[in-house]
Amino acid sequence: MNAVDIIVKKRDGGELTAEEITFFVHGFVHGDIPDYQVAAWAMTIYFQGMTDAETTTLTQAMAASGDQFGLHDSLPPGTIIVDKHSSGGVGDKTTLAVGAMVAACGLPVGKMSGRGLSFTGGTIDKLESIPGWSPNLSEAHFRRQLRDIGLVIAGQTSNLAPADKTLYALRDVTGTVPSLPLIASSIMSKKLAAGADAIVLDVKCGHGAFMETLDGARALARLMVAIGARAGRQVVALITQMEQPLGRAVGNVLEVQEAIATLRGEGPPDFQLLVMALAVEMLLLGKQAHSHHEAEAQLSRAVQSGEALAKFTQFVVAQGGDPHKVEHPDALPRAPITLAAPAPHDGYVESLLAREVGLACVDLGGGRHKKDDPIDHRVGVMVNAKVGDAVKQGDPLCVVHAADEAAGQAAVARILAAYGLRTDPTPPLPMVYERVAA
Repeated sequence: MNAVDIIVKKRDGGELTAEEITFFVHGFVHGDIPDYQVAAWAMTIYFQGMTDAETTTLTQAMAASGDQFGLHDSLPPGTIIVDKHSSGGVGDKTTLAVGAMVAACGLPVGKMSGRGLSFTGGTIDKLESIPGWSPNLSEAHFRRQLRDIGLVIAGQTSNLAPADKTLYALRDVTGTVPSLPLIASSIMSKKLAAGADAIVLDVKCGHGAFMETLDGARALARLMVAIGARAGRQVVALITQMEQPLGRAVGNVLEVQEAIATLRGEGPPDFQLLVMALAVEMLLLGKQAHSHHEAEAQLSRAVQSGEALAKFTQFVVAQGGDPHKVEHPDALPRAPITLAAPAPHDGYVESLLAREVGLACVDLGGGRHKKDDPIDHRVGVMVNAKVGDAVKQGDPLCVVHAADEAAGQAAVARILAAYGLRTDPTPPLPMVYERVAA
């Protein structure tokens, strides 16, 4: 068996065996197959695709290329470990609220999360807005916190699915990122390695997502669910709307404040709806509830009783964060400049391009142009007017939080250009398009 034969077989449309895929992944992780052959192989997959069986084998081989976490021995017998993953969006602070609500209902949530990528925010960046909070945990700390508190969110270890890191770096510079089998295996390999028994996927669809069309999002969701089933995991995917930002807050501190408000039952309606939908799926997969109605009742009680917010506070403290900032989120750092983006005329909001809002936040310093760029947690955008809302001339469509006047004015101009207004009423956008299960 050699790399060239495998490349040629896939180039010509052949279906690779499990042995060939495992051989290839093992070879490039250990340096036996050079980058140029890996790049060629990725290009053949881009053009020829992969079957579900091939993609599952690729996913499992990448998951097995590094650390694989078994967390059951730190939890009561019979506990089902449920993970949740979002494919990335603008204003997506869902994990912060969902994790605390689900854990408050008695289902442990242990996650490894990442940082922001391009116009999408990262869970770790948001949580680092809380002074003292750290994602850097030992495996012993991770297990202890999962057992004692039921909620832990850590940064990905350097040896979690290293095959994915190698392959993604090459995809990024060879134009093969938008390949469905490679996207699905990248996401699912990390989920499998992290030890989840069941996975709830939030597959974003729209202008502010990596999958811009419903057909594309549906295909990705179907493939990831199929991988999960073949790998012996339960997977459910919700295809959710990302034409406009989720909720009203975009930017790290602002999103933490909005997540805390949601745990108090005071969040924006669209964000609360999505949080509830994802949390319900997690409780059902974790056998913590037997029906949607029962799951919703549990989650509502956790919020109304204050248990969800208390769980979030416990989690923050356990990872070194300041509980005062959770109890008094207005005390979190504030940007020195706030500027409103006024509506140019009366009308109804017809569109708000989520990606443009995300990129405006990046330009303000709230995201990264390069991997090592520092983050200004204070900056961001508060969206006042969303699709379907009526506005009067001069009303603030949004408020920009900036480090200086020039950056703020540039963001205002960019976001104003991202709004579309019309004279006739416009219906609001749906939040959840479809549910995909095995």
